Amino acid sequence: MPGILGRKLGMTRLVQDDGRVIPFTVVECEPNEVVQLKTTEKDGYPAVVLGFSKLHKPNKNKKFYFVREFRVDPTSAPKKGDLITVEMFQENEVVKVTGVSKGKGFQGVVKKYHFKGGSMTHGSHNHREPGSIGARAKPGRVCKGKKLPGRMGGQTLTIKDAQVVYLNKEKNLVGIKGQVPGGNGSLVIIKKK
Repeated sequence: MPGILGRKLGMTRLVQDDGRVIPFTVVECEPNEVVQLKTTEKDGYPAVVLGFSKLHKPNKNKKFYFVREFRVDPTSAPKKGDLITVEMFQENEVVKVTGVSKGKGFQGVVKKYHFKGGSMTHGSHNHREPGSIGARAKPGRVCKGKKLPGRMGGQTLTIKDAQVVYLNKEKNLVGIKGQVPGGNGSLVIIKKK
């Protein structure tokens, strides 16, 4: 199976025997259920759809809070109704971790792009503003790609070479070395490399 869905719980640390401290993010991956199998004949590509975090009041169409799709090899695909657990991982394994970063809302250029800002004294009125943003009559517009104020955060980010440093198969916990994007309680997708 290429991956599993989980929920970020928070960060903690691991103290080694030689005194080194390894910070890691704890992800709870309760068993994912195979909701649907996609085939090349019917859908055009082979894939497995996993469901995570059962709804309190499931209905005919929706049974899970999160449903995500993984491409698989059709020869080794699991069956519908199978449970995918953290036993697919080993310690010190390198994985890919995807999450949605915390949203910061609408921000100015000083916070978003670390602009220096203007003078704070001598009667200046330009403190946290972007300054000049366009040319003159030609081209007569602001060029595309200009760094301007706007929404910050809330983007899907992937860490490509994350390492599994902690594994608790009884409690369905996976420890990913370092930070994982998103707030506590948010969805995290862990994929094998």
